[in-house]
Amino acid sequence: MLKVGLTGGIGAGKSEVSRLLVECGAVLIDADRVAREVVEPGTRGLAEVVEAFGAEVLTEDGGLDRPKLGSIVFADPEKLAALNAIVHPLVGARSRALEEAAAEDAVVVHDVPLLTENGLAPLYDVVIVVDVAPATQLDRLVRLRGMTEQDARARMAAQASREQRRRIADVVIDNDVPLDELRRRVKEVWAELSRRAHAPR
Repeated sequence: MLKVGLTGGIGAGKSEVSRLLVECGAVLIDADRVAREVVEPGTRGLAEVVEAFGAEVLTEDGGLDRPKLGSIVFADPEKLAALNAIVHPLVGARSRALEEAAAEDAVVVHDVPLLTENGLAPLYDVVIVVDVAPATQLDRLVRLRGMTEQDARARMAAQASREQRRRIADVVIDNDVPLDELRRRVKEVWAELSRRAHAPR
């Protein structure tokens, strides 16, 4: 099994690259999706979040009110740390279980937005960084996600810099290109990942 960490700044087009890797045959473990699953109604994760932050973080139907929780934790580093202490171990355990369920010769791609920021590069055999110019990020966030320029710049500034991400990369995929070119580059990268996954250890 080859463990791949996939990351990139907000608006870099990481989900497009992960979609193309899945088309090639990768097993995808999406950290954001897993983080949502571990706090779904009825889970231990949600019970712990409610215990820590109170019932006001629930919606009327008993789900997690993400905007409400976000407004509480992002203004307070201690509360954010408390939330992370609940969610991160659950995400780690669920991700490991998904990884263990994959075939022995699989290429398992972990889509991890904050891989650089959380110092997670050593957990993977290969780190892929999806890279675009900051101007492209800004344009996509404003044009495609409807953010204000101020919000978009703040979100970008809260993440690792382009240089920090590139420093931990084993492979850089430039996503400032047309989709056909991106697809060709992903297929090249896939051929190498597949070769490594099947190589005798």
